[in-house]
Amino acid sequence: MSWSVLAAATDPEPIPVTLDEAAEKATDAASWVEENWSTWLNTGLRILLILVVALLLRWAVRRALTKLIERMNRSAQAVEGTALGGLLVNAERRRQRSEAIGSVLRSVASFLILGTAGLMVLGAFDIDLAPLLASAGVAGVAIGFGARNLVTDFLSGVFMILEDQYGVGDSVDAGVASGEVVEVGLRVTKLRGIDGEIWYVRNGEIKRIGNLSQGWATASVDVTVRPTEDLDRVQGVIAAAGEAMAKDEPWNERLWGPVEVLGLTEVLLDSMTVRVSAKTMPGKKLGVERELRWRIKRGLDEAGIRIVGGLPAQAEEPAPADPTAGMAAPSVFSSATSPQSAAATPLPRTDLNKP
Repeated sequence: MSWSVLAAATDPEPIPVTLDEAAEKATDAASWVEENWSTWLNTGLRILLILVVALLLRWAVRRALTKLIERMNRSAQAVEGTALGGLLVNAERRRQRSEAIGSVLRSVASFLILGTAGLMVLGAFDIDLAPLLASAGVAGVAIGFGARNLVTDFLSGVFMILEDQYGVGDSVDAGVASGEVVEVGLRVTKLRGIDGEIWYVRNGEIKRIGNLSQGWATASVDVTVRPTEDLDRVQGVIAAAGEAMAKDEPWNERLWGPVEVLGLTEVLLDSMTVRVSAKTMPGKKLGVERELRWRIKRGLDEAGIRIVGGLPAQAEEPAPADPTAGMAAPSVFSSATSPQSAAATPLPRTDLNKP
């Protein structure tokens, strides 16, 4: 028996559909479409309107944020290279900070606009959003607990950038590492150490940070001279060196205040220490200190004032002569009671002529 015969024998015979039944079904379908087409059209138009408004709003917000970032970058480049630019943060730091802020704001705006549009589309289909929102909340809590370190790093990075705690080119002490900031990210900050190494520090691990490049810095120099020197003369020489330094390039921009002689910080029997201080541009403290030491040393040398410091050099004295150096080594024969002396004692002399 072939498969076709078997299939014909097992399949039920099709029920014939009359023309009246087909017409009735077509009429029912047409009436159902006629009753619901207005609802479908209304829902479709609402969804289309929601999507169009959401996309237009997203485009407008992102464009406005982009224009704002470009304006901030142009204003930073306008002052770069001028005297005012030396007092402000550098252009690269402002560019990275503005780009990071713009990226965060664009992402947040897109998430809020598209997320709201998605919920409105679901609401247009008469879908109950309460279970969906509850599930999303539970999932968000679970993800937050599972990736809490990542969330902590991200939020810390956002607030660090918004508050401008540090930027590219700043010298910072982050506790776990210190050095010059190379790159500021939302999750990781890159620092270049004093030996050239790159430190990758998670923003969530930074509990406290010291920025050495914001505001102003203080250059301090200690000058140690002999206690017999005239203090007024020493002060005059140091003040003259500071005034001359403040008039020369580029120190006139790096010094933000006069060089002040604060006074004596230490008086000893063989020396006394005078402290000199000056307010400087942030990040230029070490260079100002080196130049100030150079000029003070040269001025004191011209005035005949000698700088002292440290322990005085001790003259090397010859070692005392060893009193036993000219003596011979002790001998076992020097003791009459030693076995060697007893063995070497000559035999007593006897008279051979006596019987």
